[in-house]
Amino acid sequence: MTVEELVGDYVIEGHNQDESQSSYKGQLHLSLDEYGRVIAQWKIAGDQSQQGTGFFKDNLLVINFNYHSSDQQLFKGVVVYKCLTPDILEGHWSEEMGDPRFLGMERAYRVKTEKTLLH
Repeated sequence: MTVEELVGDYVIEGHNQDESQSSYKGQLHLSLDEYGRVIAQWKIAGDQSQQGTGFFKDNLLVINFNYHSSDQQLFKGVVVYKCLTPDILEGHWSEEMGDPRFLGMERAYRVKTEKTLLH
């Protein structure tokens, strides 16, 4: 698999890094910058935007991400996706302010359409 094969739009579902494993849904858009680095943009629950950059190696996609909370506090974290196919990504993530006893989990499924969800 190549990094170019991962470019596109995905629907996501996952659970948060907390004891209750509260669930969420959203969208993920992956693109590449001029150096071949992965650029990620998430929309979670329709109103939370997150962004990140990362790399792809040996069917693993690693992205450092960040976002601002409603009170403008900056949160940072990392997600590691196992690329099962170019259309299905399975990931685990952790952010600095999350409960260190748990990992978040996220699955991404490619959207098979020409329409871009985030743009």
